Amino acid sequence: MSETTTDHDKIRKWAEQHGGKPAVVKSTHGQGGVGIIRIEFPDAPNSKNDSLEEISWEEFFKQFEDHKLAMVFEQKSNFNKIISRDSAK
Repeated sequence: MSETTTDHDKIRKWAEQHGGKPAVVKSTHGQGGVGIIRIEFPDAPNSKNDSLEEISWEEFFKQFEDHKLAMVFEQKSNFNKIISRDSAK
């Protein structure tokens, strides 16, 4: 069952428990802000994604707040999706 949150501590804790790290799509990085953010799982099978670049949690959450985002995730898997807060309602 999925859950939606905007809580930074909850997102970071969930990501770190699953080996996730904050990342940005390289082609969007630095173009008027951080860029399109994602949670990357570098140690998961078939997860090598050359289009992502690791960033700090501070950069991640600045972009998260600047664009009023929320995260949908499943507690027991790596599934996650970053969405607008408007669509989370």
